[in-house]
Amino acid sequence: MNDFGEFDYVVVGGGTAGCVVANRLSADPDVTVLLLEAGAKDDWIWIHIPIGYLYCINNPRTDWCYKTEAEPGLNGRSIGYARGKVLGGSSSINAMLCLRGQVRDYEEWAQLTGDSRWNWENVLPVFKQSEDYWRGADEMHGDKGEWRVEKQRLHWDVLDRYVEAAQQAGIPFIEDYNRGDNFGIGHFEVNQKKGVRWNASKAMLRPVQHRTNLKVVTGALIDKVVMEGREARGVEFSLGGHGNTRHRAGARIETVLTAGAIGSPAILQRSGIGPGALLQQHGVPLVHELPGVGGNLQDHLQLRMIFKVHGIKTLNQTANSLWGKAMMALEYALFRSGPLSMAPSQLGGFFRSAPEVATPDLEFHVQPLSLDKFGDPLHRFPAFTASVCNLRPSSRGTVKIRDRDPGSAPLIAPNYLSTEQDRQVAARALRLTRQVVAQPAMEAYRPEEFLPGAQFQSDEELAMAAGNIGTTIFHPTCTCAMGRADDAQAVVDPELRVRGVARLRVVDASIMPTITSGNTNTPTIMIAERGAALIRAARKA
Repeated sequence: MNDFGEFDYVVVGGGTAGCVVANRLSADPDVTVLLLEAGAKDDWIWIHIPIGYLYCINNPRTDWCYKTEAEPGLNGRSIGYARGKVLGGSSSINAMLCLRGQVRDYEEWAQLTGDSRWNWENVLPVFKQSEDYWRGADEMHGDKGEWRVEKQRLHWDVLDRYVEAAQQAGIPFIEDYNRGDNFGIGHFEVNQKKGVRWNASKAMLRPVQHRTNLKVVTGALIDKVVMEGREARGVEFSLGGHGNTRHRAGARIETVLTAGAIGSPAILQRSGIGPGALLQQHGVPLVHELPGVGGNLQDHLQLRMIFKVHGIKTLNQTANSLWGKAMMALEYALFRSGPLSMAPSQLGGFFRSAPEVATPDLEFHVQPLSLDKFGDPLHRFPAFTASVCNLRPSSRGTVKIRDRDPGSAPLIAPNYLSTEQDRQVAARALRLTRQVVAQPAMEAYRPEEFLPGAQFQSDEELAMAAGNIGTTIFHPTCTCAMGRADDAQAVVDPELRVRGVARLRVVDASIMPTITSGNTNTPTIMIAERGAALIRAARKA
């Protein structure tokens, strides 16, 4: 075991949250910060060209390429579970969509934690603190932060027709999804800067890597938190792969886990903190029993409906033409615009699955393209995709270590569609999508349902179809949930301290008590800002 040295703070995971936490903690020149990232640097060109997500997801260079267990709700299928494997984490391979969620999400957090610091009124200034908004500052947005938000730099007629169809179906147009109420159809805003992906590494880490009190190490595979009794003292990790060159880094003040909803619970479990039966099964000495570690997994299951169209342009035709590819490359090279600047989804919508639902519980992602799965070529026929996901699933899953080897992928079981409520919402979501596509605005293009297929009609058939086509939209959360002191499943308290363990916090999407009503990357930025502020305040106190 090599001694890697002592630091005031050891931050474990260089993804979205880790980049923010390392930035904010190292802003105090009198402390030292070590940031450990298991993946590589974010220096591959396809990370930064927005359309490059097609080459980054399911690519072992940039993605951990996890798989779920066989899911009964997905009719026995196991699906890919992308997680970023470079600095910036999943912000380096994700959809770049900037979405905060709804007021009701954070009011629920405040209720579940008993702490008003997590309600909408108190998290809104934290969102604004990070933001560099293209429209400028107002009561809902900031423009002095590092997290750049821009409108997309392209236009598709097929998406305009979908907007018209949604409005004909009774869904209003919305300009800004980030004002607390996101009901409506509109264009997503993205984390880009002049047509280039703006990940957490570029926003938060690169500008401060010159600081002499901040050390960033990539290729550092974390084994476990070093414990003395119930006190965290740093971490053990290896450089260069499985078990090679093992090191120990000490943390004088705190160890901060920012490894995400998959990585953080797995590290805790290998450290002896988690469900006792699981740890006993793998021969991990129990340090502190916390049954909620790795439980409560919540994710958004997307149902990708594909419609063939006629007489209108989609990216399928362009991408399957040599001339089209050349023109796309030229437009991006000259103007940083066009299809290569595309986020995976340009158009979105937030709808209610039923009249009695108080706030939108469905999110649509509409794309002028179609493909079987990420990493596959686009279809050769013109088509668009209208994905829909249940924003507030009642199904709950788990993340568990497979064994004691930190190089082993954890067992991920989201338990999609495991409740009758989720199956009902899935059936309604597919029907609502069909209802929009059937409006007069789309009629001239003769939309034809390619997936899942018009033969699925009854609730039971549609639930079966959802199991056939459902896949993750890459929003794992809640596996180290924060909660009240009397909540036996809570892993961290409202200050993000691991319950029953000193000098150890978790600061990432895993601490959400419930998943937000939208994409989860920007809420993770907010959590990291709040967590870093809590850590700094504790030291100064």
